[in-house]
Amino acid sequence: AFNNPAMLGYLLKPEIGLQFENRYIISELSTKSFQFGLSSNLVNAGLSFSHFGYSLYHEMMFGLGFARNFSDKFAMGVQFNYYTAFFNASNSYRGTLFPQVGLSVKFSPVFSVGFNTFNPFQTNIKSEFVTMRLPSIFSLGSEYFFSPELVWRTQIDKEVSSNYRFATGFEYQMLKLLSIKLGAYGSDYLVPCLGFGFKIGAFQVDLNCELHPVLGLNSLAAIKYRFGNK
Repeated sequence: AFNNPAMLGYLLKPEIGLQFENRYIISELSTKSFQFGLSSNLVNAGLSFSHFGYSLYHEMMFGLGFARNFSDKFAMGVQFNYYTAFFNASNSYRGTLFPQVGLSVKFSPVFSVGFNTFNPFQTNIKSEFVTMRLPSIFSLGSEYFFSPELVWRTQIDKEVSSNYRFATGFEYQMLKLLSIKLGAYGSDYLVPCLGFGFKIGAFQVDLNCELHPVLGLNSLAAIKYRFGNK
């Protein structure tokens, strides 16, 4: 829900998820998010919400996405995001609406490529005192399965006013219920990442962490429930 909206097209059963991210062990920099995906024969739909910040300053984003899988060869998706921020100086909210567009192409059963653009028209939020510039990001990623248990993913991001960001990672399904993830990303600094995934019936739990060489630890926990799975 917060990455490539085209991936919603591959959803086979409805699912719901919750996510919590804490940046650098500072509670004011935490992000809470929720997402729900609904599958159908014609088009899949998704609903998402995220909240970042604390009482004096916070940002929220609501997303409504639609995607379709075309014969399992490629998928296309679009998401409409409403982004709003609370400005303490004026004691008011300001928001704006912008699109997010994604494409995923499967060149073979083991290799696929995806493209995603977030806020492509560089929409900003304006208040009485300041203009808040929202990031405009273009991303290109790939996924390659060495085996059903081992996958390699890469991604390149470009925010229009920032440097390129490169990321790569491996995910290995060690056991039926356990997977391990190892990777890194960076532009100015190289940030190593480590994660674990657990599958318990219809539930999936992910625990991930990153170690920034200057800012410190960034941790993320997510839980997802897929309806119809035993």
